[in-house]
Amino acid sequence: MAVSILHRATGSAASFAGLGLLLCWLGTLAAGPDAYALFLAQAGTWYGRIVLIGISWSVFNHAVSGVRHFLLDIGAGFEVKSNNLWSALCPVIGILLTAAFWACLLAR
Repeated sequence: MAVSILHRATGSAASFAGLGLLLCWLGTLAAGPDAYALFLAQAGTWYGRIVLIGISWSVFNHAVSGVRHFLLDIGAGFEVKSNNLWSALCPVIGILLTAAFWACLLAR
């Protein structure tokens, strides 16, 4: 049940925070090079990175949980052991995907 609630919460967070960030990005892009440079400077700070990492974790966790829900919809994974395993693995896989994503981004 907690994974289902987390699935809904991460979907909402990814939608609202991602949309807000997209609108800020588009606004600064339209405002000119100085505003865009300020946006990039803020995104590169520690708190900007925390927001970006949080949004990306929300997207990855929501995607992994969506796959779990899809498998349940087609009738797979209803056994208690299997369901408990997937419930425990969903947040872990989301964290691992986020870490791999940011490792690739920061390695450039």
